[in-house]
Amino acid sequence: MVSESRGFTSRKVIMRRFTLPAVGLLGVAALALTGCQSPTAEAAPADPDAPLTVATIPVGDDPTAENPVEVFAELLAEATGREVEITDVPDYLSVVEAIRADHVDIGIMSGFPSALAVNTGEVDALVAFEGDGAPVSTCVVLEDSPVQSLEDLKGKTVAFADQASSSGYFMPVYMLHEAGLEQGTDYEAIFAGGHEGSFAALQQGQVDAACTAIMLTQLGAPMFPFADGEWRGVGESPAMDIQGAVLGRQSLDDDTRTLIQEGIAEVFSPENAERLGAYGAFAAAPQTVDPKSSAFESFAEIAAVAGVELKDLK
Repeated sequence: MVSESRGFTSRKVIMRRFTLPAVGLLGVAALALTGCQSPTAEAAPADPDAPLTVATIPVGDDPTAENPVEVFAELLAEATGREVEITDVPDYLSVVEAIRADHVDIGIMSGFPSALAVNTGEVDALVAFEGDGAPVSTCVVLEDSPVQSLEDLKGKTVAFADQASSSGYFMPVYMLHEAGLEQGTDYEAIFAGGHEGSFAALQQGQVDAACTAIMLTQLGAPMFPFADGEWRGVGESPAMDIQGAVLGRQSLDDDTRTLIQEGIAEVFSPENAERLGAYGAFAAAPQTVDPKSSAFESFAEIAAVAGVELKDLK
């Protein structure tokens, strides 16, 4: 049951979930691909009975653990007193386009996709999760690999999660750039479709290294499949000023916007970190409400090195 502390009548909270395939967003995604600008809708009066709608990409594949998306929806419903509807979409671009087109209220993304989305000027950052100042990424090699340093990856094949991943692409590509290695010239890059795919490619000998989040190497199984003594980390990327953000549609009314922001603060608290799984790092991070777009400017140089634009977030 939800509390009445926010002025809502106590009632059972409900989490509804939908799946929107990529084809369902083609008309909206065309806006990003053609450069068309969608009009900014005027905020409608708040409806205290309207569900909060969230677009998410798949998070957490461990069948033995709680799904982080469902945990988030449950906690947000409890914190706000609103029903929460989750729409599953295939990629980050679909999250952004669903928000831009007013199909959903909010979406949660890591630092780089958030920065690219905010840079469109058509979605708002409602809450930013600040970085902790620690290195974000490393490149994992097998223990018996001859690779001892980043420079040794010259002429090698490197696996990345996907082009939208902050820790599995943007930061390690920048780390390799700083070491004097350029993608496509000094090393071959493959995209494995996720961190798990990168690890599998390394296990199977398809690549020489898999670049991933340091956090995943610390979590261990099932998130990280290598035992102590089976792997080594080569290199460390810089830290990120912002590790993620909750993005919202610009037509949100003030009351709903505030409700969501207060709900996010309650959901992403240290006591919920373990249940939130892959979202757990956000629970330990300081939060900035209504961050300025300038807060994301530090990502521009790194995105340019990776050669990624919003339309690439698939």
